[in-house]
Amino acid sequence: MSVARSRILDLTKVQCRIFSATFNPDRIRTGNKVLRERLKGPSVAAYYPRRVATFKDLQKLYPDLETWDDDEEDRLEHLGLYEPIRSMLQMSD
Repeated sequence: MSVARSRILDLTKVQCRIFSATFNPDRIRTGNKVLRERLKGPSVAAYYPRRVATFKDLQKLYPDLETWDDDEEDRLEHLGLYEPIRSMLQMSD
């Protein structure tokens, strides 16, 4: 004596509702297993040490202090913007 497929599907649907599962009678891959997992972002972020202070942070804290950022200078030279900026600074002196 076999049970009708519709009765089994109804039973499965009720089971899924009771146990908070996704009703998927066709067994299509939906990604629910991945979506139910804990997020990995907080644990990955906690692995790396916090950033202390950068050069730009110090420049923002002390704007009156004359500082020279070598990396920024190299970047400006590479872009070809260093010379116009330098000539503008010399004209203002």
